[in-house]
Amino acid sequence: MEKKNSRLFWVGVGLLAVFVLWTVLICFVDVEAIGPRQSSVGFATLNGYIHNLTGVNMSLYIITDWLGLVPIGVAFGFAVLGIVQCIKRKSLLKVDRSILTLGGFYIVVMAVYILFEIVVINYRPTLIDGYLESSYPSSTTILVMCVMPTAMMQLRTRIKNDLFRRCVMFTITVFITFMVIGRLVSGVHWITDIIGGALLSTAIVLMYYSIDNIVAKSR
Repeated sequence: MEKKNSRLFWVGVGLLAVFVLWTVLICFVDVEAIGPRQSSVGFATLNGYIHNLTGVNMSLYIITDWLGLVPIGVAFGFAVLGIVQCIKRKSLLKVDRSILTLGGFYIVVMAVYILFEIVVINYRPTLIDGYLESSYPSSTTILVMCVMPTAMMQLRTRIKNDLFRRCVMFTITVFITFMVIGRLVSGVHWITDIIGGALLSTAIVLMYYSIDNIVAKSR
């Protein structure tokens, strides 16, 4: 098990390195002003081709935007669970270690979100309410692919009924798939934004998973 956790951690580190490389390439490879208001984007040929295929579907954008509240609600729910445990047990150190680890993971996710709001790599392929908005990496993709898989990890041990647990796992998987594909098909992101978000999310989720398993074993 220790070898597996170590392997998963380093796979995560490797994917994080791939994400960094991917981000650098976007800044320098095939950069053309194909975005609104002559905004430039890397991998312009690929991004332009996919965007021309999908077009812009604002209804789907609005749906996925509102559904983005679901992972926020899930994260809030686990935060409340941690607070309740802290109050009942009268000590932060007595809160389930998995919840504390999850809290640290959420802090990392928020830090990543803030970082890419400040450091703009490229802008959306369409204006939102008349404004250019940062689009790399896809924040919705990161939110969904970070919060929901870690929720599955938590719920897998907390839901005792086997049938209900399977239904919950399936529902979350469908939700993740719909959100990521929906975000791309809505046309509010370049495909490189989605790929970047998926790479970064997978990297930090794998590192979280390995660390959480190590922490759980140390109890």
